[in-house]
Amino acid sequence: MDTKSERITLTRRGMLKTLVGTGLLSAPMINRGRYSVFADSKVEYSKRAVELMQRATVMDMLGPLTLDFPKQAKWYANPGIFTAADLQPYKDSGINIFHVAVGMGGPEAYLNVLKYFASWNGFIAHHDDHFMRIDSAAKLDRVKASGKIGILLGLQNSDQFRTPADVDFFHGLGQRVSQLTYNSRNLIGNGSTERRDEGISDFGATIIERMNKVGMAVDVSHCGDRTTLDAFEISKKPVLITHSNCRALAQGHPRCKSDESIKKMAASGGVMGITAVRMFVKVDEPTTIEDVLNHFDYVARLVGVEHLGIGSDSDLYGYDAMPPDQNRQLRASYKGTYGFRDKIDVEGLNHPRRMFDLTEGLIRRKYSDKDIEAILGGNFKRVLAQLWTV
Repeated sequence: MDTKSERITLTRRGMLKTLVGTGLLSAPMINRGRYSVFADSKVEYSKRAVELMQRATVMDMLGPLTLDFPKQAKWYANPGIFTAADLQPYKDSGINIFHVAVGMGGPEAYLNVLKYFASWNGFIAHHDDHFMRIDSAAKLDRVKASGKIGILLGLQNSDQFRTPADVDFFHGLGQRVSQLTYNSRNLIGNGSTERRDEGISDFGATIIERMNKVGMAVDVSHCGDRTTLDAFEISKKPVLITHSNCRALAQGHPRCKSDESIKKMAASGGVMGITAVRMFVKVDEPTTIEDVLNHFDYVARLVGVEHLGIGSDSDLYGYDAMPPDQNRQLRASYKGTYGFRDKIDVEGLNHPRRMFDLTEGLIRRKYSDKDIEAILGGNFKRVLAQLWTV
């Protein structure tokens, strides 16, 4: 449904049929042009928002399936315990592709990352009626129509690359995105909370060169400022910021990106995904969905909508819904510069249907249908297809 005439002729019956076909639960249309889309919720969404979600290939460029990692370990060990009830929230979310990267590093990185991707490949293979590994431009094109949930394998570190040959090896396992560093230093460069940042090493330059060669996206979301800027200079292909925000709006937070970095990202042909992590959005209260939307507006004005996407940096339910002991452990693993507050999530974007709410927000901010579809996934889809074509 790409043409104006096709959008206009979408009937109520056709709308509800489409919703059922994508796993959303149909409910009566309200006469004022809003839909109570989900049978278990009284929240209504506009006809325009629902249609946009139906048309777009919706991508979350940092969206783990769950932040309950013990539960995920059980899914890996015994994929059969993942039930239809477990699957339904992902189908209801309207998200077609989840980039499920996590932060893994240290002395055992190679072995641990090997196990991680092997576990994911086994899980997807077991549930191939419901999940599709997204590892080519062709799969980016067909995942929406397939009705399956796309899983994009990436990692929020590159410690697993002991030599350039390891880039080829992990590419063969399905990895298509690799963040150069996490928050600390590795052999490639420096992370955003490292005490000093000398930029990318000679070894790091060879890793980037090999990533370009095999068709693996370079991600600098957690990199320090000098390492981030070096990546744009060294890479011969677009560089991604899959999940970060604008430092200008978050009073210097180290996990956010400077205007200079955002401009370099755009000049490389890359795309930046905006997060809904509270302390990356605004350093004081109140922090709302409108503050998140301010980051979309800021990037759009600075470099253009064509370089803008979504990387929520959260699962469907958010950090504040984690088991308390896991939440405490997570907070303790980061430096004080992260600036944790009582809550990590932003209300209104901390539930499985957040993409619908974000779409409504973009409508409120007067973005066109074309631009909203691009933000929801079209921009990342375009640049990934370019990066993966060797």
